Amino acid sequence: MAALTPQQTREHLRAQTDALIATVTTLDDLEVPSLCAGWSRAHVLTHLARNADGIGNLVRAAAGAPGTMYASDEARDADIEAGAHRAKSEIVDDLLITAHEVNGLLPSLDDVAGDVTVERTPGGQRFRAPDLAFMRLREVVYHHVDLDAGFTFADLPEDLLTHFLTDEAGRHSAHEKATTLLWLARGIRPV
Repeated sequence: MAALTPQQTREHLRAQTDALIATVTTLDDLEVPSLCAGWSRAHVLTHLARNADGIGNLVRAAAGAPGTMYASDEARDADIEAGAHRAKSEIVDDLLITAHEVNGLLPSLDDVAGDVTVERTPGGQRFRAPDLAFMRLREVVYHHVDLDAGFTFADLPEDLLTHFLTDEAGRHSAHEKATTLLWLARGIRPV
């Protein structure tokens, strides 16, 4: 299967952001545990807002501005923890504003060379700038599922589901791929 074009990725991101927001507006209690161990729904939504800020930082860095996604892992974690204890209206507004901002910035990556890389934290993991829109899409979808509010991977368009499966397979070792294939093909989970 061919990779998603930048435009297709952004179209999926807009649709999946809309789906996330539709779910969030129906939630009464953000203190309910999410599927992310130790995180409430409020933590997940705050993470998504800070991730949007971080991806925005990387888009600007790809264009030549100084900066990284996060100042440090500790600062990222502290921002999420502090933000998770705000009122629901503040969390939802933060999510809406930051999602809109990052979605507006991503098209500028079309003008960035494919070999440009940006840093997660100073001296930390590097990402290819052209991959940032897909990274954001993955965060929005996976964490929408993590809200445990009725949205599942089965709700995705088949092409997007296939791209996520391909992406996940590419991020694992040969042994992990073989184990997953054995499970998918035969239902066997090696111990």
